[in-house]
Amino acid sequence: MSYKVEPLPDSYAGLGEGPHWDEARQSLYFVDLEAGSLLRYDYKQNKTYRTQIEGETLAGFVLPVEGNAQEFAVGCGRRVVIVNWDGVSPSAKVVRTLFEVQSELKANRLNDAKTDPRGRLFAGTMRYIGDEFEHRHGELYKWEAGGSVSVVKSDVGISNGLAWDEKAKKFYYIDTTDYEVKSYDYNFDTGVASNPKVIYNLRKTSPKDHILPDGMTIDTEGNIYVATFNGATIYKVNPSTGKVLLEIKLPTKQITSVAFGGPNLDILYVTTAAKFNQPAPAGTTYKVTGLNAKSYPGVSLK
Repeated sequence: MSYKVEPLPDSYAGLGEGPHWDEARQSLYFVDLEAGSLLRYDYKQNKTYRTQIEGETLAGFVLPVEGNAQEFAVGCGRRVVIVNWDGVSPSAKVVRTLFEVQSELKANRLNDAKTDPRGRLFAGTMRYIGDEFEHRHGELYKWEAGGSVSVVKSDVGISNGLAWDEKAKKFYYIDTTDYEVKSYDYNFDTGVASNPKVIYNLRKTSPKDHILPDGMTIDTEGNIYVATFNGATIYKVNPSTGKVLLEIKLPTKQITSVAFGGPNLDILYVTTAAKFNQPAPAGTTYKVTGLNAKSYPGVSLK
């Protein structure tokens, strides 16, 4: 298979994360996590817009809010806030806080988040000051409109990739510090995940060789795409067999997350990072074409 990897214009993010394809706007939203910035790549214009959230230094994820074209749920520190942004202006404002978690754990912050196919928010935390492999103080949370926040999983090191498969009735989840992908049986009516099972293990022979799984997405065939931090690779995996179907190579090491998008939902968008003095083109956001796979549009928060 011959796929093609190309950079998006003006898409640099020191710690790019959380790509989300908004079908209505034909735009890819993502964050520059440690800059407190949101970015929007406009497919038709082939142009990237960036905004700074006033008063914020962290932005873990960005998810459009259903029914309001200028509102987005963003993870700022340990708060999930609603940000008002027109998609063009260089600054954006927090208009309200949806909820806060782990207020007593000042060294923690929200990391990756997604909405399930019904529009529920799943968001997880991690320790970002100190050793997150040693101090597993993270948790994975679920929030539903009109409801409260509930804990889906405790004892988490770095809460990361999330994906759902309605056909298989599965939820997939990555805690980076476990070096593996877990599947759960998932009830789409209640939003309850049960029966965790390891379906893909990235452990190597010694800890220094472990590949770190990060963000994740899924295609319409039910295959998962696992981004690897320090691995320069996205692994396409059959979750039923654990078999790697394809290794997608990128020109930089720190691959943080992936999401399908584009008019036909067949372009894989890839965020990367430039942590620990990684040389250029680290931090660039890419598009991968020619994969002969497609997925579903991102779901707005209900």
